[in-house]
Amino acid sequence: MTAPDISQSIDAVWRIESPRLIAGLGRMVHDLGLAEDLAQDALVSALEQWPESGVPDNPGAWLMAVAKRRAVDHFRRQERLERKQEQLGRDLESRAEPDLDDAIDDDFGDDLLRLIFTACHPVLSTEARVALTLRTLGGLSTEEIARAFLVTESTVAQRIVRAKRTLTKHDVAFEMPTGDDRTARMASVLEVVYLIFNEGYSATAGDDWVRPALCEDALRLGRVLAELAPAEPEVHGLVALMEIQASRLRARTSTSGDPVLLLDQDRAWWDQLLINRGLAALDRAQALEQPAGPYVLQAAIASCHARARTADETDWARIAALYLALARLTPSPVVELNRAVALGMAYGPEAGLRLVDELAAEPTLKTYHLLPSVRGDLLTKLGRGDEARAEFLRAAELTQNSRERKLLEERAASVSTQPAG
Repeated sequence: MTAPDISQSIDAVWRIESPRLIAGLGRMVHDLGLAEDLAQDALVSALEQWPESGVPDNPGAWLMAVAKRRAVDHFRRQERLERKQEQLGRDLESRAEPDLDDAIDDDFGDDLLRLIFTACHPVLSTEARVALTLRTLGGLSTEEIARAFLVTESTVAQRIVRAKRTLTKHDVAFEMPTGDDRTARMASVLEVVYLIFNEGYSATAGDDWVRPALCEDALRLGRVLAELAPAEPEVHGLVALMEIQASRLRARTSTSGDPVLLLDQDRAWWDQLLINRGLAALDRAQALEQPAGPYVLQAAIASCHARARTADETDWARIAALYLALARLTPSPVVELNRAVALGMAYGPEAGLRLVDELAAEPTLKTYHLLPSVRGDLLTKLGRGDEARAEFLRAAELTQNSRERKLLEERAASVSTQPAG
């Protein structure tokens, strides 16, 4: 096998095995930062040895064996942790080499769930949770995370370092939360996964409208989480939402990479496999017979689009009703803005514009480019071209995504000659 082939193999192994490795080590050493350091040490050993020896038959067990030996060495060096050294050293050394396969698989589900809850702990900032999750659970390098979020490598590295320090400072245990704490922690986990997905689905900045790799990372995390927490309807709701939204990725851009809005998309390009997976996940969530949470409601909204063979067949009245339920559950100006769109489609642009105008004074939407964009669309339908043009241009100034800016400027130009009606 050539050097490039070995390098690709190591990269593939790391993507698959790193979450398992860090999760297992986290349970052993009770320190996420140390667990990741030990895993990275094992990766360095693989990069040094595998080009000569070849990739072992069980690379995950090989990495775990190296990491465990490094853990023993680490605690031996820490004289101030002598008691911990004795306890952990005995535990780590007591496992014979033939048991390595079992060691990496034992309690894997629980270990991974602990790792997810730790990396997404609410004590961390949103940026830190995202970076740490992609690093420890997604197996992404600092460079890859930086490139995905259009920030410098040093920024990502600092976020990860600060996250580890914060977890240590607050003595966050590598454990499974219970009761109300589990509910709060699960909400944080789902928020992080969806943030990652959304940054791939609608990039907030840069030259690309979509970044499918981030959507794939979030989907993989969501699917794993659904297997680990099968009784959590919101987990299945989030997976359903992401599967259905991801089904549209190919149709969301033109061949030149420009955005294509939902109602203009060629639905033949929608991925039916992902739609079916999403609808199945929504069925699983609803079969648990618990009150619908925000992700289940959003998935139900997405399913209305997925089930419509054409844009004209969309059940906008149901979508508006679902947004009303979502607004009552989690009041938000953004949810209300989406409801205004649905009202405009179901009951006419005047109905949507009334709600949009009510939101105009909302401080949190002052710099939100979609507010003037939605208003411009409704004004266009009412024949108020000059006002619509001004709204689209304002939206173009507010967005930080160059592709979206171009689209909004084109929409402004397309209504510039329309007479006021």
